[in-house]
Amino acid sequence: AVVSTQSTGGTHVAVGCTFDSCMGCDMCEEGEENYCKNGGHTHTYNDMKKHGHIGGNLDTQTFGGYSRSQVVHERFIIILPEGMPLDRAAPIVCAGITMWDPLRHWGATKTDKKMNIGIVGVGGLGTMGIKLAAGLGHTVTAISTSNKKKELALSKGAENYVVSSDARARSQVNNLDLILNTIPVAHDIQPYIEMLGTNGTLVQLGLVGTPSPIVPFSLCMNRKSVSGSLVGGIPAVQEVIDFCFEKNIYPDTELIDTSQLGDVYDKLESGNDGGIRFVIDIEKSAAM
Repeated sequence: AVVSTQSTGGTHVAVGCTFDSCMGCDMCEEGEENYCKNGGHTHTYNDMKKHGHIGGNLDTQTFGGYSRSQVVHERFIIILPEGMPLDRAAPIVCAGITMWDPLRHWGATKTDKKMNIGIVGVGGLGTMGIKLAAGLGHTVTAISTSNKKKELALSKGAENYVVSSDARARSQVNNLDLILNTIPVAHDIQPYIEMLGTNGTLVQLGLVGTPSPIVPFSLCMNRKSVSGSLVGGIPAVQEVIDFCFEKNIYPDTELIDTSQLGDVYDKLESGNDGGIRFVIDIEKSAAM
């Protein structure tokens, strides 16, 4: 979860994954603060306040959604539409923008052309990606290692479901324009490349730090690409918030307090079978 709070004017606002940036490089000027060239953006969680636009004790790291209050530059404030539920808005500025920004960058949010979009992994990120891509009118194929999450994926808006461990099932899909891969651990990405159509792109969203082999020949024959994406800039975050409010698209959430964090981490480590985003009620936790 990422912080949601209230301004002095009574408007509900949110702070997303980007807490600060230099605000002067070409990426910041283009509204891509998440790719700030001067030391990178200041991340909402466990990052040093290196750009000088943040209030409070500059010698301490950021604490994100574990904070009771935050002081940030107005540039990094996301306005929440009146009536948007705060507990369901918070994950949109984290999981939501993680899925929205690659959809946006590769043309899925700005064109009337309907695309075939694959979502690898049907967890907290994947279910949100399915909802967004389906909400934009695209044909969504959910991809997972077993049939265990098939009903979940279809209930969130996927039209097709492919078991990635089934080579025969994979071989029947070779027309995906865009695949968003949410898997956060080391794995073989070549099977997903083979599911792309001509000019298709596989976008890596899981922050895997180990190499993954690629067969270059498989890219050449149909001009396929492999890329990556990291959250999104402030204009894109505002865009996904407004889109979700307009279309009534929200993540599946469970409101918790800090006493439940141990159990939540255990659930996440064992596999997020329900695609739930856990949101901490900070005020309740502070009163405990």
